[in-house]
Amino acid sequence: MARNLRATFLYVVFSIFFCAFLSHHYLHRDPAAVVSLPNITTATALNFDVVDDQNDDHPRRPPPTKSPPVPPITTTTITSTAIINHAIHENLSPAHHPKIPPQPSPLPLLLLSTVSLLLPDWEVLVIVSPEHTPTLMTHPRGYRHDDGQYLCSFPNGDISPATPAGVLHFPDRATFKCVLPERSRRRLPFPRPVLTKSRAPPPQRSSPAPEMLRWTYVAYDSLTTEDDVVVFAKGLNHRQGINREPSEFKCVFYRGDDVANGVRTAVTNSMQEVFRCQRPSELNASPPPAGEDPERIKVTLETVLDKRVLPSVAYYNPPRKLAAKSSGRALLCACTMVYNVAKFLKEWVVYHSKIGVQRFLLYDNGSDDNLKDVVEELVRQGYDVNTYFWYWPKAQEAGFSHSAVYAKDSCTWTAYIDVDEFIYSPSWFNSSSPSSSMLHSLLTSILTSNAEELASLSLGQVHIGCHEFGPSNRTEHPAEGVMQGYNCRKQLENRHKSIVLLDAVDNSLLNVIHHFSLKPGYCARKLSIREALVNHYKFQAWPEFKTKFRRRVSAYVVDWTQQVNPGSNDRTPGLGFSAVEPQGWPGKFCEVLDNGLKDLTRKWFALEVASSSSEVHNNYKMAWQR
Repeated sequence: MARNLRATFLYVVFSIFFCAFLSHHYLHRDPAAVVSLPNITTATALNFDVVDDQNDDHPRRPPPTKSPPVPPITTTTITSTAIINHAIHENLSPAHHPKIPPQPSPLPLLLLSTVSLLLPDWEVLVIVSPEHTPTLMTHPRGYRHDDGQYLCSFPNGDISPATPAGVLHFPDRATFKCVLPERSRRRLPFPRPVLTKSRAPPPQRSSPAPEMLRWTYVAYDSLTTEDDVVVFAKGLNHRQGINREPSEFKCVFYRGDDVANGVRTAVTNSMQEVFRCQRPSELNASPPPAGEDPERIKVTLETVLDKRVLPSVAYYNPPRKLAAKSSGRALLCACTMVYNVAKFLKEWVVYHSKIGVQRFLLYDNGSDDNLKDVVEELVRQGYDVNTYFWYWPKAQEAGFSHSAVYAKDSCTWTAYIDVDEFIYSPSWFNSSSPSSSMLHSLLTSILTSNAEELASLSLGQVHIGCHEFGPSNRTEHPAEGVMQGYNCRKQLENRHKSIVLLDAVDNSLLNVIHHFSLKPGYCARKLSIREALVNHYKFQAWPEFKTKFRRRVSAYVVDWTQQVNPGSNDRTPGLGFSAVEPQGWPGKFCEVLDNGLKDLTRKWFALEVASSSSEVHNNYKMAWQR
């Protein structure tokens, strides 16, 4: 027994020494494999070799090549103790980023100054600083296309593919999205990832990695007008219809991370996720520090009682507006929130432009289909289509509030309708072709029919009732478009959509998805179903409808997967809480066969063709079909 114990002891000791020798030998051969960070606020960026492992299950590091020494990059972060859930910024100078040569390997580790937000469904939004965004935007259409894939690298060694999400504006900031790996979800707080193009382990830290910001508590955007600043923030007004008093908050304008010495101004409105603040005259009067861009001023909100500062990714900028055309304000625009609607967009734009909509404003909620290609095609064809990147989840009301300010100088009236909603009037059935005056005539008819009442009040909003269409026995998206493909609907009218006079929108910017609160002196009127209606192709073929399970865009409407409010009008009867096709889905919600708009648009937009293509229906194609 004693002999066995001695033998075991000697074996263990020998193994320890042998492992130590191998480790010492490896580190001397590749000193770049060890990175030491003295503390949380300073860091040194070193180059790592990236090995192309596509053709080798066991990649080996190539021998180091001689290169001129790269000076260390020092970062400094100043934080305020009043901030909850701090963000640490690595302010790396763009001058130290080497230009990536056009070769497959090796590539240097790409360290960028970023801040990360944890979104619903464990999605991580990585926002690149305005200083480093230009290094990623050298390609004519946006992000640089090279031979490497971006990754989110977490302190525990987990990696997650990072894909470009879009560009936040004012100032421009590139964004990437990745998924928080399951192992990283098990322990709080959730650490911020490093955006990289290397699969090498992240640099070791002497203290914990900074925490990601939470989407539920953050100032996420702002817009400056001639008179004030509009700040969009989550986590302060939690419930619809219950809003805290403006006097409970201050707006804080600050440079870098120096919140403590920021300029504070009064909050004049607090409604939903929208806060209006006085502009900071001190910042306008005093020049920025030497070498600092005057646009690099952040804005956030602070509670007066406990001095708690809301984490922020929003910047304060000079007034920004949707550029007006040389001909002046458009009489009628259309605004909507979109996500992966490329296949529907052309039909929606072509139809509404022919009946009087002059400009289209799309708030892109993070589309990853070919939306950009479709928009560019429409613009080339002469349609006035504009996109605004609005990645923020469950923020449709805030997006529409933003549009009411952003588009005010370029649009007189704006229709707030979705891409699956189409306005039409039964009075148009006798028209052989569409006319750009058709929608304008609806507004005129209200002014005429309500002349006596409108003598004391001005018309500020027009409501139009909706008919909701079902799958109409469709099992896939109709190539000829939704107006031709779906013709069976529910009998009763459900809700309404609005055309809004932007000058009449109340200063609070309060809206309930598709209609706004109005200033005193303005009123809203609803058209009868005989005058106008909206065909809402809501319950489409199952492959299209199930995409709604991703997330509801309204801040106050529960997601489809949340098992609450089963009897709400916002839910689909018989659908349940998971993306599983209910039995008999193609035949559901079919109570009235309605070919009104189908026949009308076929008369207006059908093009006769002779083809055996599956996209050709009864020897014709619609004008929006490719």
